[in-house]
Amino acid sequence: MSDLRLYFCTCPDSASAERLAAALVEQGLAACVNLLPGIRSIYRWQGTIEQGEEVLLLIKSRDALFTELSAAVLRLHPYELPELIAVKVDSGLPAYLDWLRAETGRPD
Repeated sequence: MSDLRLYFCTCPDSASAERLAAALVEQGLAACVNLLPGIRSIYRWQGTIEQGEEVLLLIKSRDALFTELSAAVLRLHPYELPELIAVKVDSGLPAYLDWLRAETGRPD
């Protein structure tokens, strides 16, 4: 069973997205974080329909790091309730997956 995960997290702007991404990689909680600017989000927050531009982070990490990763997101993220959703990585280019494991410090 694979411990690899792709986490989705949105940020309100490029500056906060870059700070969060850099911190996760520097702390070894993510091997790589892609920043996808210019997404438009529509959501319900505290009974009101909201919408706005956001930056989507694609965080490559491991399930074993979820507790530390989520604590870092909660500490560094500007939102009161940040998005952090995981998708299990079942397959991929073996050399890339090996690199991801090595960069997160927990080889199988």
